[in-house]
Amino acid sequence: MSSWIKRTALAAVATVALMGAASAEVVYNRANSGEPETLDTHKTSTVQESHILRDMLEGLLTYNAKGEAIAGQASKWEIADDGKTYRFTLRDGIKWSNGDPVTAEDFVYSYRRIMDPATGAKYANILFPILNAEKINKGQAKVEELGVKAVDLKTLEIKLEAPTPYFLELLTHQTSLPVHRASVEKFGKDFVKPGNMVTNGAYKLVEFVPNSHIKLVKNENYYDAKNVKIDTVMFYPTSDFAAMVRRYEAGELDTTDDVPADQMKSLKERFKDQVKLGPYLGTWYFVVNSSKAPFNDVRVRQALSMLIDREFIAEQIWGQTMQPGYSFVPPGLSNYGEPAYLDYKDMSPIDREEKAKALLKDAGFGPGKPLKVEIRYNTTDNNRNSAIAIAEQWKQAGIEVSFINTDGKTHFAHLRDGGDFDVARYGWIADYSDPNVFLFLLKSDNKGFNYGKYINADYDKLIDQAAKELDLQKRAAIMKQAETILAKDIPWIPIMYYGKSNLISPKIQGFVQNSRGVYPTRFLSKTQ
Repeated sequence: MSSWIKRTALAAVATVALMGAASAEVVYNRANSGEPETLDTHKTSTVQESHILRDMLEGLLTYNAKGEAIAGQASKWEIADDGKTYRFTLRDGIKWSNGDPVTAEDFVYSYRRIMDPATGAKYANILFPILNAEKINKGQAKVEELGVKAVDLKTLEIKLEAPTPYFLELLTHQTSLPVHRASVEKFGKDFVKPGNMVTNGAYKLVEFVPNSHIKLVKNENYYDAKNVKIDTVMFYPTSDFAAMVRRYEAGELDTTDDVPADQMKSLKERFKDQVKLGPYLGTWYFVVNSSKAPFNDVRVRQALSMLIDREFIAEQIWGQTMQPGYSFVPPGLSNYGEPAYLDYKDMSPIDREEKAKALLKDAGFGPGKPLKVEIRYNTTDNNRNSAIAIAEQWKQAGIEVSFINTDGKTHFAHLRDGGDFDVARYGWIADYSDPNVFLFLLKSDNKGFNYGKYINADYDKLIDQAAKELDLQKRAAIMKQAETILAKDIPWIPIMYYGKSNLISPKIQGFVQNSRGVYPTRFLSKTQ
């Protein structure tokens, strides 16, 4: 063989090798701190589900890497002068993953489906700003009366009950993600299974192995597919944060969804700038079952709240990744000022304990008759350590404490299905930056999230009044009055304000820590 032929052959081999390297599949191994209960956008309610769903589906608006609302399936929108009518124009040529065109009718169908009482959507009330939505969801009107209509194939019009300052951001929420009508009608509840599920986002579902993984692959029919750098996303449900760190250190995970807070000092020493910390608009609570004795006594609820040393929990248990929480609504939300803090926020721990013991005594509890409390929580290292620490603080006042813990899927299903409990761990993250996203949770008719069955007619009246108030300052003042009622009644005990903590591999590019805690895979890339 001549030298020229050899050189040509070697060049050909090199070219093939380079082409192979260039086409190598890019796989992103992503920890998710819980197993999804469902991938039906109209039955979802957890943050863990939202991470997966937002990779597969896209609403009229979506989030960018910074957690900011940007154009999604809609390329533009107009708002009428009265603030109650929105008209959206869909992008040209957008398709579902099976090649079907995405039309305005898909959104009409999807919004009607989530409002239909037959769907059983626990989170339907987040969309009650839409005209007639609440009436439809409560069986008082037909789904056809919903204020959502297709003007033509590319134009969607949404009418609201009243001007809603956070409405556009609301459209990024998982409940506003569309479903593929033909698939729902063909497969029923099984439309979310691999092989059946049709998506309109950057990825599509190919595998769902419970308690193992969820595998998504790039949707070539997505309008921005050419800019999607990661081919495959592997979501691994991991509630054991210590095990999550070990898998990360072994290179099995590229990012974690959280970290064991009691290891924060060690993690910073070992991983340095791979530890990403940031604010997170949310509150970590204990929900109190105020529908049953003795927890229907406000003195008992107040005492339980007063006895919690929030500074210790945030600093010693969570390694300062969380902040002590003394209000139902966290600070920093738009359309609001300072939240309504608990009136013992600045009281010394000793004074709080004395007052709490006095309240318990007035409620009939003491050395001869101790208050008994069962704490129910979803199992993670951080939750377990927090529950144990709080129990120890309560025991100092003679309270007898027991525990029941389950995986997250079981825990949240128990709460949603009206299961019995005394005190239950819960957390709420802002779906949009407005106090309403927290305050609506405790309305007496909110069957989906008012787990402790709290009822206060004055509170309900204020929330309804705020929904009709057009002046943002007056609206904020009304909501502050409502939150002040919660600070006195303590139906849920606020304990900490969330912070976000992740481990991010240097291989992952484009990650931005943000207060929404959203990290769409489509904006990330990975070096091999």
